[in-house]
Amino acid sequence: MKRSNFVNRVMTPEIAAIALTGLMVMMAQPAKAGEIVEDVAVGAGVGLGTGLLLGDDFGVDDAANGAAAGAACHVANEELQEEGERNLTEDLIVGAVAAGGVGLLTNDDSFLTNAAQGAAACGVINVLD
Repeated sequence: MKRSNFVNRVMTPEIAAIALTGLMVMMAQPAKAGEIVEDVAVGAGVGLGTGLLLGDDFGVDDAANGAAAGAACHVANEELQEEGERNLTEDLIVGAVAAGGVGLLTNDDSFLTNAAQGAAACGVINVLD
């Protein structure tokens, strides 16, 4: 029974986050696949960094929050902006919502902490792009 409890409490949220991130990656245009990988990687790195700054144990959940925010930020930019120019306000909102939602699946931190990670990830992506 302990193994089943471990799978239900630990593995299921990470699998859901990975599936969500994969779905966002698949929705992107094939010609821009390299760019979305960059955004996901930057988002994951920023998620780990904000996990350290916010003082909680950083790990897979922080990387998943940032990666999901990066993927969502990229997809939203592709769909909402015709010229391809990023909008900082939209990026911050999309990142906060995406990471907040994924955070509900991956950890039991507050929604605001997870949203802050996502907003930070998309803010960095916006600056780098």
